[in-house]
Amino acid sequence: MRINLIKIALIAAGLMLAGTGHAFAQNALPNTAQVIALDECDPTTFNAALGEGFCHNVALGASTKLSDRFAKAAAGTPDKNWDFEPDNVTIKNGGNVVVTDQGGEPHTFTEVKKFGGGFIPDLNGGEEAAPECAVGEGFGNIDVAKTRVLQGSKLEIDNLSKGEHHFQCCIHPWMRMTVVAK
Repeated sequence: MRINLIKIALIAAGLMLAGTGHAFAQNALPNTAQVIALDECDPTTFNAALGEGFCHNVALGASTKLSDRFAKAAAGTPDKNWDFEPDNVTIKNGGNVVVTDQGGEPHTFTEVKKFGGGFIPDLNGGEEAAPECAVGEGFGNIDVAKTRVLQGSKLEIDNLSKGEHHFQCCIHPWMRMTVVAK
């Protein structure tokens, strides 16, 4: 009888510790996730076509020519150097995400229900645009305009509700990330 009581006490203590471990894991989640937007725009070709100062890239190796950007997107093989880093993060429920554009040109960090193309059809690789990034609207869509991040600037998305959130650039739609709020 005494051995059974000891076993029950050990099992109960183990279950209590397992619950405490879960609480510790929840408390270990960060409130804020830092995200970097990167690109490799070549200032010479981008600025010649899109206007002086459009691409401000000063990074070594920033060599993606504008024509290559469109060719790679059309082939469905977008440049992996144009990305949000990290690709996935987990934060506390109610936490926030701070996006810093360290690339050479503007991006958006737009929440979408489902990943899709952006508002520039030639960069969509045949993928249908996400409704939030409607083709033809561009920055005329105020909800997208509010998510624009210019080179060297930051955007903060506050108070994310519990669940999975998908973000993409409506200009370069292969730039995607998922944020899970727990």
